[in-house]
Amino acid sequence: MIEGVETRELGVNTDERGHLVEIFRDDWDLYDSGPAMSYYSLSYPGVVRAWHRHTRGQVDHFICPSGRIKVGVYDDRDSSPTQGEVNKFVIGEHNQTAIRIPGECWHGFKVVGNEQAILINFPTNLYDYDDPDEERLPPHTDEIPMDWEDQPH
Repeated sequence: MIEGVETRELGVNTDERGHLVEIFRDDWDLYDSGPAMSYYSLSYPGVVRAWHRHTRGQVDHFICPSGRIKVGVYDDRDSSPTQGEVNKFVIGEHNQTAIRIPGECWHGFKVVGNEQAILINFPTNLYDYDDPDEERLPPHTDEIPMDWEDQPH
């Protein structure tokens, strides 16, 4: 696992009405510094939202309550013992998992399967509309050794 990346299985409480999943608790180690905000994005099948990273200390926390996504994280930090490594996670309805992503690592996701997906993020920094903390690369760049077309495990 890339240094600073962590996952947490989320408990699914199911009964005849449906299910309930806790996605944030401040007593979980995964959220070592509390979120400054949260948002969700809805994406259509096959859509890739990648690559981006943050340079001002932001940590992202990804959860996919509906649909299914493949999350990619690439570590190109000079001082990291896991420099050059890629992590891939397939999360969603079938695998309720929260992923902690150090913002300095390139990250993004692709919707897999035939259904739209919802991603919820709990970033540790507020989004600055006037000066966004984002660097971007296209989804199919040679700078990151990951193929979004690889089949999920």
